Amino acid sequence: MERAPVESSNIVSIGYDSDNETLEIEFLNGSIYQYYDVPEYVFQELMSASSHGSYLAANIKGTYSYSKV
Repeated sequence: MERAPVESSNIVSIGYDSDNETLEIEFLNGSIYQYYDVPEYVFQELMSASSHGSYLAANIKGTYSYSKV
């Protein structure tokens, strides 16, 4: 999955596969996580949020199942 670089203190890049509704996030420490069944509007809101990390913590972590890649 292709990811776009973002300006964030903790996130390097974010990608999204609309066919599978899978969100992929690469963190500064090199770890990559995939979150499943994430609606596209959540991805769009994440990308346009003033703080990607805050949006991730408030709206994605603990809401969607995930795995470390």
